[in-house]
Amino acid sequence: MNTVSFADLKLAPQILKALDEAGYSTPTPIQAQAIPVVLSGEDLMAGAQTGTGKTAAFSLPLLQQLLPHASASTSPAKHPVRALILVPTRELAVQVEESVKMYAKYTNLRSLVVYGGVDIKTQTPHLKNGVEILVATPGRLLDHIEQKTVLLNQVQMLVLDEADRMLDMGFMPALKRILALLPRRRQSLMFSATFSNEIKKLSEDFLIYPSLIEVARSNATSDNIKQKVYLVASEDKHALLAKLLKGDDAKQVIVFTKTKLTASRLTRQLQREGIAADAIHGDRSQLERQQTLEAFKQGSVSVLIATDVAARGLDIDHLPMVINYEIPHAAEDYVHRIGRTGRAGAKGTALSLVSPEEERYLVEIEKLIKTTIEKEQASVQHAPRGEQRAPRESREQRQPYHKPSPSKPAHDPWFDQPYVPKVTEPVPSTSKPDINSVKPKAQIPALFRRPG
Repeated sequence: MNTVSFADLKLAPQILKALDEAGYSTPTPIQAQAIPVVLSGEDLMAGAQTGTGKTAAFSLPLLQQLLPHASASTSPAKHPVRALILVPTRELAVQVEESVKMYAKYTNLRSLVVYGGVDIKTQTPHLKNGVEILVATPGRLLDHIEQKTVLLNQVQMLVLDEADRMLDMGFMPALKRILALLPRRRQSLMFSATFSNEIKKLSEDFLIYPSLIEVARSNATSDNIKQKVYLVASEDKHALLAKLLKGDDAKQVIVFTKTKLTASRLTRQLQREGIAADAIHGDRSQLERQQTLEAFKQGSVSVLIATDVAARGLDIDHLPMVINYEIPHAAEDYVHRIGRTGRAGAKGTALSLVSPEEERYLVEIEKLIKTTIEKEQASVQHAPRGEQRAPRESREQRQPYHKPSPSKPAHDPWFDQPYVPKVTEPVPSTSKPDINSVKPKAQIPALFRRPG
């Protein structure tokens, strides 16, 4: 049993005070192992499943290392960027910076987050004021570098968080450009949920004799998460989902879909059924996504419909349940999805609705996590047909629709009278035409006469 406390890790009093206020007492395994390594100044390659406390594992020793440079001065020159934390998504960037700010509240260290999807001009003034810790997505950081609104020549510490996700999203060229701008003498940390061959190759590019920490089997799922599969026909998925969401244990749920279209459609259906649901996916603006996420955290939205773009960027404390409305084609994405629950030692539930055509993906998932997931054949009770949709007979028995007549005539009543043809005296056929009344044929000028 791990009895190490944060005080045993030799963290500064200012940091311990912030942790105590946040209710942190005992470090998680990744924190207990990573913090001493980082404080020793070594490079680190850490592998831990999602939800094990990786953010604190690198943020706390990072703050400790930068404390000698903390300054109360208002001069931007006193606050150069000394630590750079790169993350793959906007949501994760926001949440990492929120954690850093919370841990640093009793220090004079400044932090800032920059990401795409918003006007870059709103971020520039904050950068010019000076920050020691910059959390950024790679693309937006390169935008600032090109506009010369940020300098990285004094960076002492670099963190790559969710490194495997960065590679999946195609950030390798951007990462290489950023790494080329950093001082060669620095401490570098890499945190990843999985250790693929590509990740190991990336570590060789920017880590120097790193210490290796793995607190869980690669691609493993947390033992705190109860996993279950419902075998159900595709057309019955919605009815089963609605039933699950109305259960007593579904107070706060993330429902994952494969496409943005399905997420939007599912959200509208659940809203019509009286379920407080909203969607978060790539087609929504950054402001809409932040508002939806905040509403979910506050409880005004109880069901969050999300695509895989949010699978690693969401960090909800004590999230009790996730549901895979559609299971992903990539087995690794299943691990990241269900990792939203059962975080930091809490219990969680992960349910998956699997149709017959999806069972081949389920086989790959079980191979990856080396676990046979409990399965149950779902029985969906359909409402009587008359309650779902009015039958044809009842529609035919309805009273015919009659257009109401206007209370006042809309036009002159004369137009409503029947047509009566006007009778006139016929001209006798025997009468000869009056030659005097016949007009003479017009004379055509010679110029226009046809020849011959």
